[in-house]
Amino acid sequence: MAEKASTTLPGTVEQIIRSPFPSEPEKAEIAVEGADDLYKEIRIVNTLVDEEGNEVRLKRGAQVEVTIEAEPTEGQNVAGID
Repeated sequence: MAEKASTTLPGTVEQIIRSPFPSEPEKAEIAVEGADDLYKEIRIVNTLVDEEGNEVRLKRGAQVEVTIEAEPTEGQNVAGID
């Protein structure tokens, strides 16, 4: 099976957004370095799992890596693009 195409960009947790509703999870807003200004912030549910299976949360100012992956059939070989 072919390996997924991917890229990893550095990011910083800019803020933690608490939900006004108990049924909705807290979010972490991450600024992705190298992204266009209008699209550099992403928001994710602020619940991660460490290598030991423990639930952890990001803190404001944390340095993170954002990885984008795609199946080989979803990408295009740039060597053939003019």
